[in-house]
Amino acid sequence: MKKTLLQVPAALAVLVSLTGFSSLYAAEAGNVNDQRIIDATEAEPGNWLSYGQTYKEQRFSQLTQINNNNVDELNLAWSKPIGDYNMRMQGTPLVVDGVMYVTNGWSVIYALDATNGEEIWHYDPEVDRSYARLACCGPAHNRGVAVYEGKIFVGTFDGRLIAVDAGTGEEIWDVDTWIPEGLGRFNITGAPRAAAGKVYIGQGSGESGHRRGYVTAYDTKTGEVSWRFFLAPGDPSKPFEHPEMEMAAQTWGGEWWKYGGGGTAWNSLVYDEEFNSLYIGVGNGAPWPREIRSPGGGDDLFLSSIVSVDVDTGRMNWYYQTTPGDNWDYSSAMDMTIGEIEFGGEMRKVLLQAPKNGFFYVLDRNDGELLRALPYTEGIDWATRIDMETGRPVENPDVAYETKPQWIMPANSGAHNWEPQSWDNDQGLMYFYYHDIANFYSLDEGFVETGEYEIRERGLSLGWGEGEYRRRLIEEAGPRPDSQAYIGAFDPITGSYKWRHPLESDYNGGVVATKGDVLFHPEGTGEFTVRDTNTGEVLWQYSAPGSFRSTSVMTYQVDDTQYVATLMNGNRAIDLGGTVLAFKLNGDATLPMPEIVEATVPQLPDTEFSGEQVRSGDTLYHAQCASCHGGIGIADEVAIVAPDLRLMSLESHAAIRDIVLGGSRAQQGMPDFEDAISTEELESIRAFIVTQARQLRQYQQNR
Repeated sequence: MKKTLLQVPAALAVLVSLTGFSSLYAAEAGNVNDQRIIDATEAEPGNWLSYGQTYKEQRFSQLTQINNNNVDELNLAWSKPIGDYNMRMQGTPLVVDGVMYVTNGWSVIYALDATNGEEIWHYDPEVDRSYARLACCGPAHNRGVAVYEGKIFVGTFDGRLIAVDAGTGEEIWDVDTWIPEGLGRFNITGAPRAAAGKVYIGQGSGESGHRRGYVTAYDTKTGEVSWRFFLAPGDPSKPFEHPEMEMAAQTWGGEWWKYGGGGTAWNSLVYDEEFNSLYIGVGNGAPWPREIRSPGGGDDLFLSSIVSVDVDTGRMNWYYQTTPGDNWDYSSAMDMTIGEIEFGGEMRKVLLQAPKNGFFYVLDRNDGELLRALPYTEGIDWATRIDMETGRPVENPDVAYETKPQWIMPANSGAHNWEPQSWDNDQGLMYFYYHDIANFYSLDEGFVETGEYEIRERGLSLGWGEGEYRRRLIEEAGPRPDSQAYIGAFDPITGSYKWRHPLESDYNGGVVATKGDVLFHPEGTGEFTVRDTNTGEVLWQYSAPGSFRSTSVMTYQVDDTQYVATLMNGNRAIDLGGTVLAFKLNGDATLPMPEIVEATVPQLPDTEFSGEQVRSGDTLYHAQCASCHGGIGIADEVAIVAPDLRLMSLESHAAIRDIVLGGSRAQQGMPDFEDAISTEELESIRAFIVTQARQLRQYQQNR
């Protein structure tokens, strides 16, 4: 695959001359090592050197120039478009010595002057956009890069790990992280971590096809594999890759290896120099229902676990499983933070996590001992408590969707998902947002009636009913419980909130708190909000034309000026692309606020379709298309960025076979579905889309 280097050192020198950019020479850019990251909190709080700010991933800034007394003077300092609306902007920008390194959804790396957003260079890995078919939650997202020893590392949406020169953007090495033992191909959406001479990466796509999770450590200089740790066991008739897999296999049942099992490490990897460990946050099982995935099994290790691995040997130190026998997509791949807490009269070195299942965990980093596990939300149906003697959840016997399809909280999107948290170690408070949302769980109709189940290569391998079948079950179960999101300051030892406030949007961004007593929080409504960390009171807001749904935020300082930066998702209604926004006190930049114009349904085909075609198309659409294009008639739980197919033109309808089966728009992010959909099935999907479009047009005309 051809790699694109868009600017070379000579061009960089010209740009430096033209912009007055005051940074290190290209040869010195990205001069980051372990000790610098370890010392950064106190030694250089103006930089943001790694994904979670430092290896502790506390995301709590010592900067105070922007504070609760002057935040009303905050304004936009600069903006930089780096993507289109057909992607999610989820990355955490890193700032090293005045240079910002940031990615867009297609894993393109940008090096920007952190004072004004001027581009220094950018590198396009030319991602194979047909990999959008493997994504669990819509196309194109990437959570950022690692900067280490003069290199920038990025995991790409098509499953590669790439190192480029921090000063020039020139590619150094490119490796494919896929191995056959991990079964199907996958996306990478998480940010790599670099430490101890290695760069670490997992993978995503746990719900699409057959997946078996693992984390790989690569040599930062050469890209050669140092070690690999599997997170779900393979075929027991073959040799186990390492002893932990032999032990884990005893906890599985049936022929799990034919499904893959899941357990992908799609987000959180935390390095701990004090214990020479890498903590791995492990994802959910696949398929979701354990009766399908692992009949007769037990805990299904290491699904939904936190695993500590020695960074030199790749062997396990300890593990703790938050959701044994995961049955709901209660992933533990959420961000993890390490710090120190006084517990039982002594200081303990701890790991903190609020995974999807609704309980907040405090573990001893030395041996994985469970110190606390208290609910951070009242919206928990699946379990009544965590038994502190066994460390296991006490499952609620009334919440068994195998026998009774029903609404269950938290939803598969979790009470808290991957959106970053902020830890004030001095006060012992974790700032984060969560949401009480229910999901309707049921076993797949085919499994219930025949005992058979097949994982589709495309779409969510969930094991729940779809289309008309699913809607009938939901109607019988009654309306979905009300949802509500909150932001708060949580004490994980007492399980209480210092303060907590409701949010308007169910889905929002991560947070960063500072010594200036301010909490930065981009919200799903498009409001960039600053709150007082003492009370949660809103101090300032900026209304953006895009959204901050599932985005990140960070703060940095260059010379004598503090900035706060976030990524804004685009807005397809006004063709607005993903954008980096940076704010400072008395900023004087402006961002265009175009008027949102409702798109009208164009002229539609006059083809007549049978009722059976429409019903079949309904099921097929929601199985194959909805994760990117949105569920028509079904509430969406994720931000949808792909086009609304009800607005297809006559030309697109005429070319639909070339588009869907032939892959004519693969490099626009629309992969081919030749192996997943037949010509007859495609016509049924079109029947459903056209019928829905006619209903939408009728509604628009009658208003």
